[in-house]
Amino acid sequence: MKKNILQQTASQTVGPFFAFALTPEQYGYNFPNVIGRNLRKDGVEGIPISIVGQVLDGNNKPLNDAIVEVWQADPDGNYATETINGLFGFGRSGTGWNDELVFSFETFKPGFNGERDLPHINITVFARGMQNHLFTRLYFPEDKELFYKDEVLSQLDKSLHDRLTAKLVKEGLYRFDISLQGKNETVFLDI
Repeated sequence: MKKNILQQTASQTVGPFFAFALTPEQYGYNFPNVIGRNLRKDGVEGIPISIVGQVLDGNNKPLNDAIVEVWQADPDGNYATETINGLFGFGRSGTGWNDELVFSFETFKPGFNGERDLPHINITVFARGMQNHLFTRLYFPEDKELFYKDEVLSQLDKSLHDRLTAKLVKEGLYRFDISLQGKNETVFLDI
């Protein structure tokens, strides 16, 4: 019997080793061409913001080896804006780069991207024990009165909106924790 060698490879869990080349700063390395936590670029004008948070397991304990990637529109609502220092809008942070086990990003608040697309940040989460990465969104509390207009939020029960809304800690600083499971599980999107 001939074995079919052109089969799709099964999904594998991601071990803690994967972050070494993707988030080198948490291992004490500085690879200048690796995408990092600072999305602020010359040539982009907008409201500077910082985002911090933790990736929490089912016992509400922070993971020290997760990776969070963000993709966002610029302050004018456009994706993939070319700037003096390259492309704006994509960043990556590990959760083990500091003692608080937080991911963090320095960026600009995204603008509206169409009538049915409120300012938000797209998030992808990679963590140990997960065979596939997860997608979610971060929305801003100051836009809450407009949530009914957003194409994604309008499809969700209003009781879930808080799980996709960052908390304003102080002016310019937002907190967004990502719960992988449990009673406060973050809303993950099937994109």
